[in-house]
Amino acid sequence: MINKRQSQALRALIVIFVLIVLVSCGQKTPSDLSKESIIPKPVSVTTTGEYFTLRPGTDISVQGESEEVLKIGQYLADRLKPSTGFKLNVKATAKEPKRGVIYLTLSGSGQNSGDESYELIVTRKLVKLSATTPAGLFRGVQTIAQILPAGIELPAKQEGPWKIATGTINDYPNYSYRGAMLDVSRHFFGVDDVKRFTDFLAYYKMNVLHLHLSDDQGWRIEIKSWPNLTIHGGSTQVGGGKGGFYTQEQYTDIVQYAKDHYITVVPEIDMPGHTNAALASSAELNCDGKARELYTGTDVGFSTLCTGNEITYKFIDDVIRELASLTPGPYIHIGGDESHVTKTEDYIPFINRVQEIVVAHGKQVIGWDEIALASLKPNTIAQCWANEKNANAAVSQGAKILMSPARKAYLDMQYDRSTKLGLHWAGYIEVDVGYNWDPATFISGISKDNIVGIEAPLWTETITNIDEIEYMVFPRLPGYAEIGWTPAASRNWEEYMTRLGKHGERFKAMGIDYYQSKLVPWSEAK
Repeated sequence: MINKRQSQALRALIVIFVLIVLVSCGQKTPSDLSKESIIPKPVSVTTTGEYFTLRPGTDISVQGESEEVLKIGQYLADRLKPSTGFKLNVKATAKEPKRGVIYLTLSGSGQNSGDESYELIVTRKLVKLSATTPAGLFRGVQTIAQILPAGIELPAKQEGPWKIATGTINDYPNYSYRGAMLDVSRHFFGVDDVKRFTDFLAYYKMNVLHLHLSDDQGWRIEIKSWPNLTIHGGSTQVGGGKGGFYTQEQYTDIVQYAKDHYITVVPEIDMPGHTNAALASSAELNCDGKARELYTGTDVGFSTLCTGNEITYKFIDDVIRELASLTPGPYIHIGGDESHVTKTEDYIPFINRVQEIVVAHGKQVIGWDEIALASLKPNTIAQCWANEKNANAAVSQGAKILMSPARKAYLDMQYDRSTKLGLHWAGYIEVDVGYNWDPATFISGISKDNIVGIEAPLWTETITNIDEIEYMVFPRLPGYAEIGWTPAASRNWEEYMTRLGKHGERFKAMGIDYYQSKLVPWSEAK
């Protein structure tokens, strides 16, 4: 039996317990949007200390009836549905919603009107993403994904909660060209692998996919007027394994997929060197009229088109004509590197004439820095990979520079001596080495005004599958994305490595096989 005094004490304890529960429920853990690990680092972030929470009834609202913006809204919904389990209906609306939705609008981006700028305002009631172009909205969508918990990237339903810290992000890129190259010639990679590579670029706000489509070891794009290029020239790869190629329909599919992710495809046909696959496919491209044997090694510099034969330029015109018709982007890359057996007096008029062909088909020329030996056409871009004198020579002709220094930006360079994949002829590139440089000060005499952007190439002499691609690309790719997006004055390795370390959870959630550099403080998945 409980006496009166004990009963009063028990009631008092219950009241105290209830008060404690009510007080603790009323307390809120403050948020800090500025502490979220966003890569690339935004231009500005302000925080208001609260949260917006995704719930089962949350929808995605899109201002107006634009099919393109509705498509971006659906892309965001499709990204968030698997892990949240929410319906996330996408709806067009004429007015700005008051609460409970993610709202996408082309009403302007706030501080900057650049093509890829965006403003993200998060309150307790609403997530509002605004931009001046769909590309800006798409870049902002990547930020939304990155300020949600890492579990948002998992393919199956998770418990949540799905909280977004409140505040405002204003953001826009430092360089207009931010890309990566995938060499599909040394080893061939199918359409699905290229699309996954494209997803990686999109996640980190990169906007160019450079495809190295021809080399000594394989020709990878169907050219209907020269069918033997792929039938024979695309049949093998490094090591002698089965090669492959993209039909024009498959290439068009890749280009459209990239376009849907606001990424421009830059196709490369390397010439006059790196051309053995073509020389093996068509005897008339050789000065002696004899087809070469297929090549499956990794040496460079031994092959050349016959620059004095008119059939060579008929061949190039046919290839560029078909490729230009399939490629909506403004660029065709003509290679031009390591053509060691082409005499300089033959190389210069060859490059001059090939530029004329590309321009005649309505495209802008990109070439490796050796093309600066020739007379560069207006708007030509020289991709600096090795020779700084060539870069300066290109600038002196009025050309722009695309920065891809091998000793800093080549994704196929090994991390250190223990790395089993890749090469190290340009040096070892640990994560900090790849991050700690500024394109605008890297070459004496070349400033930011001379530079269109940055590109990180992945050559594939030793890379055979998507897992190996991922291992060499991650975790360096986010750093190159940040170099292209974020001004050098706002970048700091010590601060960046902490943000990068928190992306380890995201890499795991996305199934990325990444190199766990000991320089990075990787956070454990929760």
